[in-house]
Amino acid sequence: MSDLSATEATPGAPALDEDVVRAALRRVKDPELNLNIVDLGLVYGIAVEGSKVLIDMSLTSPGCPSGPEIMTAAEQQVRALDGVQDVAVNLVWDPMWSPDRIEPRIRAYMGF
Repeated sequence: MSDLSATEATPGAPALDEDVVRAALRRVKDPELNLNIVDLGLVYGIAVEGSKVLIDMSLTSPGCPSGPEIMTAAEQQVRALDGVQDVAVNLVWDPMWSPDRIEPRIRAYMGF
């Protein structure tokens, strides 16, 4: 009989990596633009260190009224993944977000 630790993923679940985290973050939308935060270019970096996930992200502006809601949703989506025990969302402003960070196909759709 093996001793399974709480950090192991559910059998059959995808291994916890940057792509799995990015897919979870695609479920988080900016409520004003109704677009996900990955396509908007708000996610600057993702690091997976065992069962801990570190996310560097920004907002469309420092005064974004939806900022707390977006950051909380990002943490909740990632925390719900198999194998995740800790999530740290780091809000960064360097570089400042601009429409140039939006995925090209979305930028074209928006008329940028």
